[in-house]
Amino acid sequence: MKMSFRKIMFIVSIFTLAFAATAFAEGGAAAGGGDAYASLGAALAIGLAAFGGALGQGKTAAAALDGIARNPAAQGKIFVPMIIGLALIESLVLYAFVIAFVKIKI
Repeated sequence: MKMSFRKIMFIVSIFTLAFAATAFAEGGAAAGGGDAYASLGAALAIGLAAFGGALGQGKTAAAALDGIARNPAAQGKIFVPMIIGLALIESLVLYAFVIAFVKIKI
């Protein structure tokens, strides 16, 4: 059975991605990577912020599209506040991202 070049490259890339993180895992801890609980807190903060932001953006877009579908003439009055709302939701996610990285002192 002859394997094609694509299959071989796929297998090599999977093994490379699977073992690259474990090969360099010791480096951060040995260099004084910081408190493990701070890293866990940062990961949870970013994860919860991204999850909450995604839910908020989904509900905002759904409500705006529902309003535009019901009344296409109101598209101009709905679109701009929707974009402003999406920007504010995304800014909260970015604030959580910045605070999490400041907390672990990169």
